[in-house]
Order: sequence, then C-alpha cells, then structure tokens
Amino acid sequence: MTAPLDALVVGAGPTGLALAAQLRAHGAGFRIVDRSLDRVRESRALGIQPRTLEALAGFGVTDRLVARGNPAMRLRLHLTRRTVSLPLFDIGLTDTPYPFLLFLSQAETENILGEHLATRGVSIERGTELVRLEQQGPHVVGRLRSRDGTEEVVTARYVVGCDGAHSTVRAQAGIDFEGYAYPQTYLLADLDVDGLEPGAVHSYMTGTGMLIFFPLGSPAPWRMLAMRPSDAPDAEVTLPLLQQITERYGAQGLVLRDPVWMTDFRLHNRGAARYRSGRCFLAGDAAHIHSPAGAQGMNTGIQDALNLGWKIALVCRGAAPEDLLETYGIERAPVGRDVRRFTDRAFAIGTSPHPLLRFARARLVPRIAPLAVRATVPRRWVFRAVSELGIHYRRSPASTTGGRPPRHGPRAGDRLPDLPQGLQTRTAAPGWHLLLTGPPHLWPDQRLAPVLDGRADLITVHRLDDRGPWPGVAQGLVRPDGHLGYVARGAELEGLRAYAARWLPTDTACQTR
Repeated sequence: MTAPLDALVVGAGPTGLALAAQLRAHGAGFRIVDRSLDRVRESRALGIQPRTLEALAGFGVTDRLVARGNPAMRLRLHLTRRTVSLPLFDIGLTDTPYPFLLFLSQAETENILGEHLATRGVSIERGTELVRLEQQGPHVVGRLRSRDGTEEVVTARYVVGCDGAHSTVRAQAGIDFEGYAYPQTYLLADLDVDGLEPGAVHSYMTGTGMLIFFPLGSPAPWRMLAMRPSDAPDAEVTLPLLQQITERYGAQGLVLRDPVWMTDFRLHNRGAARYRSGRCFLAGDAAHIHSPAGAQGMNTGIQDALNLGWKIALVCRGAAPEDLLETYGIERAPVGRDVRRFTDRAFAIGTSPHPLLRFARARLVPRIAPLAVRATVPRRWVFRAVSELGIHYRRSPASTTGGRPPRHGPRAGDRLPDLPQGLQTRTAAPGWHLLLTGPPHLWPDQRLAPVLDGRADLITVHRLDDRGPWPGVAQGLVRPDGHLGYVARGAELEGLRAYAARWLPTDTACQTR
C-alpha cells in the first residue's frame, strides 16, 4: 500500500506554487494538482510587493522576477487641470533590499515558480481535478480525476486548498465563504498605448469612475483597468469600446492598440469563515477575495502559503508539535480580514457612486494630491502597509518575548528587517536561524548546546557581534518564514530553551504516515 502523502496541494496558481516550494524546501512529501491543462497566459495579478520579494528570495527566484519585471517608482495622477507625480515607496523602506513595487505578469510569476519546482524534481499534475474529499482519522482521502476520466484515490495527512474563489476543498470541508459582490463591472486589457510616459503608473480619476494603466512589459506594455460607466452598454469588450471609455475618463490623446487580452468581470469581497477544518487548510483566493486596490491579493496568498508550508513540513517530520498548525489561522486570518477591509475602503473611494465620494474625486482630490508629496508621516504609514512589510504576528502563541525585551529593534512576531543590510540573505536558507548579538565570547558552543541539542539540523547559528538588528547583547530566533519567533535582551538562554522546547521539542513523534 502506498504511504500517505504529507500534503496534497490543490491548485497550482501563485499560492499553490509557493506552498509547493516551501514544502519541498523543508523536506515534505506532497503532490500538487490543478484542474487546468496549462498555467495562465494572461497577466491577471501583476503587482509583487516588497515583502513578497523578500519572502521568495530564499528559493532563489526573486532575482529572476526582478529581472523580468518593471520596478515602477512613480504614480502619475492625471487630474482635470493638472498632472501630479507621486513617488511610490520612496520613504520608510530602508530595511528591505526591494524598495519598489514590481510589475510582472502573473503568467511570468507562475512560469518562474514552476521552473524552480521543476529543477527540484516537483511535477505539477495539470488536468487533474479533486472531485471528492473525506477526512478519516489521521488522514484525508481524496478522489482525483484526470483529463481522460480515470480516477485515483490519494491519502494525505493534510490537504491545502489553493484552488481559488470557487474552491472545491473549501466546499468539501464545509467552510462558509462570506461576503458580497460589488455592483460595478470592470474592464481589463493587456495592450499597447501611444502617448503614455513609460515606467510609471497612470491614474485618471473622475467623479464617475476611474481608469488606471500599469506598466507591464510582457505580454504587452500596459495593463488597463477601468470601471464600465453605469450608462455604458453591457456589450462585448472590444478595442473601440476601450478607446471610447479611455477618452470619456479624460485620457485625451492616448491611442490604444494591439490588445493581447481583453475581458470584463465583477469583483467580490469575501472571506472564509475559518482557514482550517480538521486536516483541510485554505490559502490564497480560496480563503479571501477582494478588489485589486493596492495589489494585495496574490501577495497575501503567497504569504499564506509561506506561513503554512514549513509548519506542515516540520509537523510531519516530527520536528514540531501538531498544535503549531493552529497558529496558521491565528496569524493569517487577521491579515486576510485587514486586506479585505483596506481594499474595500480604497476601492469605494475610487469607484463609489455616492454623491459625496463623487464630489471628493472630482473636486477635493485635485486640491489634496499636491500636498501628499509633503505629508511624510502619513505616506510612510501607507507605504509600510501597502508594501506588506508591516505585517506581524505579535499576538501569535508562536511569538514570545523573553523576560528582558530589547528596547529597540524588531519584536517577536515581526518580520526580520534587512538591517544591517544583507541580514536577510544570511538567513534565507530553509530552517530556523538563531541571531546572537554582542561580544562573541558570550556565545560559546557549550552554552548553546542545550538549545541546539537534537535540533542542530533545524537551527543555524549566526554570531553577529554588534551588527545585528538590536543594540547591545540580544538574541532572536527567526522562523522559516522570516518572522521572529523569540526575542530577548541579554545572554541568559533559559527563555530561548523554553521556547525551543515548546515549538521544536526533540521528543515529538510524527503520527504514522
């Protein structure tokens, strides 16, 4: 009889591919299936945030993403009588090696992640659909149907639904998907545009709606997103229709041509009632969908996957307790709710037909926008939030501060900043990383032995002298997803030993596979 898998990953979009990369990096046995016969060829999601670039760097794919993408640094806000140029991510991002929003087609992102998996011996089983799922004691039994109609029964310890808004895993697990649909219809196209300044995001905002052009590069120079006017006919999306709407929104002088892809769609704001049901987990669009405001969707899904993947792998290896998996929903569900709330408010400001908001777009924005360049503090807050660098898990059970917390620097639950520069590169390898600052003589091997005993293959030690993220003598244990699990000031290791005993116990026994 075939041994059960550690995990069955359902869905091979960016979330599923990132989850597979994390599982593979940490030694889990899994399969990844997708009912589509091929990866997406359209651009769909296109903005990759700094935090996502950081999180993917450990797989060695970030440099390739950046090389193929367009790191836009400015927003050109086209108003009725003037155009205002606003910087993107110019302040508050000194602690990351990627201080920009990268525009790259989702097709390219999936291609790069897929190539990474192929080099690690992972095969994506396309044309394979999950049709039934049943939890049976310590396992989940799924029925897969291939493109030729043949069916197969597969057994796994865990199943992760990365299968989008119409998730089969979510439905089979009995998890509600709560929320609502927006009333407006939107138009999307990848095409070329004559008359646009390259290397910037161009936004045309009026009282009746909005039009945005994003620099894309491939498969076309520009991505166009527009709200269909309420009085416009619900007709097939054509190039003449897009040209007409472009002119209606005040983008005079632009000529649209050579479309690669055009469509219309409705938007929803929905979230899963919970991210886990027994041995079934949800990630990405299966757990949360929302408007594209702020380029949060794909990034949130990828970071769901990177939060969950190492936890499943370590639990199945017997290197972590089963209740580590409970921290997934505790940590990621609030992030999903915050993203839904943020994108809903931002989208309402840009698209709502409410008279006050229409007045604000038409009259107040032209007056306020020039002042935004000088509003340093609000801009810094917005940039940290949109870039997702500010996401933390401080309230998680897996985030612990020692008896003497550092007075400055990152706290338990925060992402590890790239300060001093290069710190993230040093800690990019899979596994946990122990950071020790202060004179090296404080950290001899014999003092660390009780912490590392039985865990030497899980924890890499870095003695940073005075070049760490905290001043003076301090210690920090970085989780495999780049967030700090434990932080303390001083050289006393009792708190660190207790943390390791809780989350990396040497006597944990993996259930029979």
